[in-house]
Amino acid sequence: MPAKNAKPSIQVIERMMNLLDELTKHTTPATLKQLASTTQLHPSTAHRILSVMVDSGLVDRIEPGMYRLGIRLVELGALVKSRISVRQEALKHMHELHKQLGETVNLSVRRDDEVVYIERASESCAMMRVVQIVGARAPLHITAVGKIFLSAEPQARVADYATRTGLPRYTDNTITELPSLTKELDNVRQRQVAFDREEAERGVSCVGAGIYNDEGQLVAGLSVSAPSERFKAEWAEAVRKTATEISRAMGHKG
Repeated sequence: MPAKNAKPSIQVIERMMNLLDELTKHTTPATLKQLASTTQLHPSTAHRILSVMVDSGLVDRIEPGMYRLGIRLVELGALVKSRISVRQEALKHMHELHKQLGETVNLSVRRDDEVVYIERASESCAMMRVVQIVGARAPLHITAVGKIFLSAEPQARVADYATRTGLPRYTDNTITELPSLTKELDNVRQRQVAFDREEAERGVSCVGAGIYNDEGQLVAGLSVSAPSERFKAEWAEAVRKTATEISRAMGHKG
C-alpha cells in the first residue's frame, strides 16, 4: 500500500514546488490562470494545491484568484539562515574545544519542545566516546542545552512546557516535577551553564552553555558530553567561554 501512495505524494510535492518557483518570478501577485498555465496544471489542481499552501502560510491569497509568496517563507528563511550561520561560526571553536577536553562537543538548536543536534566534533575511532547523532532530538528538560533554552523563558512558559509534556522520566535522575525544574533553572540563570547529570541517559553526563546572535537572541547551545566516570564539572568554564566566543563571532556584544 505505501508503495502505491508514494508516487502521487511525490507528484504533489513536485507540483507545489513548481508553483512556488513560478511565484518567485512574479514581483506582483499572480493570477490562478497564470500559475496554472506556466506550471501546466489544470486550474482546479493548481487551486487545490495553492489552497493548502495558503492554509500553511507558504502562499498569501491577496484576493480571489490572486496569489503571492507567503510570510511563512520569510520566517523559515530566517530560521534556516540563523542555523546555518551559527553552525559555520561554531565549527572552528568546537574543534578547538574538542582538542582541549578530548570529549565530544555538540551544537544544538531548539525545535518546539526539543533540542535538535545539528553538528558535533568528536573522534569516531576513540573508545568510550559519547556521540550525539546529528539530527537526533531530545526533550528540553533532560538535556543541558535544553535547560539553557528553558532558563530563557518566563516561569509561565516553563509551567506550560511542564504541563504540555508531562516532564517524562528517562532515568532515575530525570527531573519530573515543576518545582525541581524551576529551582534547577534558577541555578542555570545564575551560572550561565547547565548540567545533565545522567538525566537523559544513564552513565552519560553533559555541560552546556548558550550561544547568542547579534540581537541578543538565544539561537543555539554548545555542550560537551562524556561518560560520567570521566566527566568533570570544571569543564563548565571552558564550555561557557567557547560559547561566548561563538556568540561574539555572530555579533553578540553582551
